[in-house]
Amino acid sequence: MSIPVEREQYGPQARALEFERGTDGPRVVLVGVDGSRTSLRAASYAAGLARRQGAGLVVVFVSGPAGYAGMMPGVVAGAVQRTHDELADELRRECRRGAEELGLPVTFLCRRGDAYAELRAAADESRADLVVVGSSEQAGHRLVGSVATRLVRTGRWPVLVVP
Repeated sequence: MSIPVEREQYGPQARALEFERGTDGPRVVLVGVDGSRTSLRAASYAAGLARRQGAGLVVVFVSGPAGYAGMMPGVVAGAVQRTHDELADELRRECRRGAEELGLPVTFLCRRGDAYAELRAAADESRADLVVVGSSEQAGHRLVGSVATRLVRTGRWPVLVVP
């Protein structure tokens, strides 16, 4: 079952440019956000970089797999869904505000699923020249690997990890 992806665009229209990887700088900067402090710092860094480079910014919000909600009691699943929706709305407002303030073409994608898989797919679909993520603040990721580590190992695009 395919989960629909929400896509919204803000700010000026992106320049129509032929796709060419490895030019003078990134034309499409993709950033993954989840509401954590490090992901919000990554989003700020990515927005500044995109503005300075004259690039488009793709902001991808990925929340946990929808399958988890099915295993939770109704009240808990509803609370999880409301939290997801509220965070998505807040991030959507910030993207719109940033696009207007910076004069930056921003695409906001809202996805559900595994963060690594969804970021990888979004980067491929948007033909990202650079992927920016925040470093993980979870201790367990030192043992099993973080989303950032997995993206670096994929080796399809440069990955910038913001502390």
